[in-house]
Amino acid sequence: MARRLRFNGTGSNGGGCPSVHEDLDSGEVIVHGPPLTKPEDIAQLQHLSEGEVAVAVPRELLVDWAPKDATRAAKTIDLDEFGGLFGKFEHTAWRLETRRRFKSDEASPGYKEFVETGGGPLDPYHPFFATIRSQVEQGKRCERVRIVDNPPTIGQRYLMYSAKRNRDMGEDIRNLWRADADRLRLPAEDFWIFDSRLVALLNFDDDDDLIDVELITEPAEVVRYCQVRDAAWHHAVPGEEFEAGLPSTE
Repeated sequence: MARRLRFNGTGSNGGGCPSVHEDLDSGEVIVHGPPLTKPEDIAQLQHLSEGEVAVAVPRELLVDWAPKDATRAAKTIDLDEFGGLFGKFEHTAWRLETRRRFKSDEASPGYKEFVETGGGPLDPYHPFFATIRSQVEQGKRCERVRIVDNPPTIGQRYLMYSAKRNRDMGEDIRNLWRADADRLRLPAEDFWIFDSRLVALLNFDDDDDLIDVELITEPAEVVRYCQVRDAAWHHAVPGEEFEAGLPSTE
């Protein structure tokens, strides 16, 4: 069955090429224009698959005629695919944590001992730690800001205690009081930003289990999350300094 295409507009003074069409059923945007033909230009393109053709169009064509009111279609991935992202990022992986509890932490080796004694082993038991160490050794950055309640929940205290293990792997972890996060109007969302171009929004169930991850690549949305990152990182306190200022629980 043929697509139902709507002609949106052209950048060539009323007719011809380049032009923008929209698929009325799928919402896909079809752009046509003069193809890139020089090998030195094509060689610079990333993720150009066999059978695909790159075209050059004026920026104004997309600004003027690309649809702007389409609802973003979420792409949801499972936890295995999400874990693979940490071995693929090119320069930065950044996290905002806003939750008061992560059920997965309670299955970690040493969690029960920490609850009972305030201490416990911090073995790098999960493949994540080896992956982050490897990435940091290649010159990449892994950073996160954790929002902390006052007083901190037991789960938040465990994360601050176990952060030493993350720091040993090369991760830079900072903390921010929830009151300050609220003042900055940070969203109550948990997410990773990879290379300032891909957002992985973490979805939890009512029992605080991570169930799946939503990938966001729409530029305006990614910019919004990057603005949240910049505000949180600017105001957050380095982990060891933050932890040193906490009142004793004894």
